[in-house]
Amino acid sequence: MSTRTTASRRLAVATAAVLVLGLGAAACGSDGGTSSGSSPATTAAGSPGADTGTAPKAKGTVTVFAAASLKETFTELGKKFEAANPGAKVTFNFGGSSALATSINSGAPADVFAAASPATMKTVTDAGGASGQPSTFVKNTLTIAVPKGNPKHIAGLKDLTGSGVKVALCAKEVPCGAAALTALKAADLNLTPVTLEQDVKGALTKVELGEVDASLVYKTDVQADSGKIDGVDFPEAAKAVNDYPIAALAKAPNKDGAAAFVAYVQSPEAKQVLTAAGFQTP
Repeated sequence: MSTRTTASRRLAVATAAVLVLGLGAAACGSDGGTSSGSSPATTAAGSPGADTGTAPKAKGTVTVFAAASLKETFTELGKKFEAANPGAKVTFNFGGSSALATSINSGAPADVFAAASPATMKTVTDAGGASGQPSTFVKNTLTIAVPKGNPKHIAGLKDLTGSGVKVALCAKEVPCGAAALTALKAADLNLTPVTLEQDVKGALTKVELGEVDASLVYKTDVQADSGKIDGVDFPEAAKAVNDYPIAALAKAPNKDGAAAFVAYVQSPEAKQVLTAAGFQTP
């Protein structure tokens, strides 16, 4: 056999081997997987572009305007949120929901609004101030706050109309004031308070200081201050339950932070904190 013939045969064998190896590699690449040239958006859950259901992460300052009755729980949630989002810082502005809504509509820089009533939130959404649809995350119910030991022996709403009983209410523009009027109407009672406060904490403080004998506040506020005051439940409160909506704001300076905080408030971890404080789930 000539040297040229032998060389030709060796070349043919080598070429066949290369073809076999190439076919085998192609078969492995198509066996239930995605080829290396596939777009990340088409990969399975957990890969880039997939919706894993994980809440968005946040960085920078997240400014939250929230109803005064959320002060204790949101302060705790803010710390937990920061721990879960290194690099993020939550700052709060607590107050009467109506005053907060007015500030937002006037251009106050805020990322998130959590109100104590849908009516108050509506003033922001009607002005185009919310980004997307607000979500109800908790409910709250009224109770009668009285000094420790209940010296006036108040047992229900009717007792608030008694001679010499001084009562504090929230102003009617504030969600706790609107709820109080609803409860009083359900009981067919007329009540003249000695003071009208701009948020629920103001009405509660009047009882703490002994300036009034009772006030209509949320059950969560009484629970948070149980060392100083007592609460008296009344059946008409069931007619005046307040929904609490939350929304990221359209002009939020930190849009990613706003979305992340709104998502966190609706998470199972946050709901545990809120329900432990006396809030009800929607």
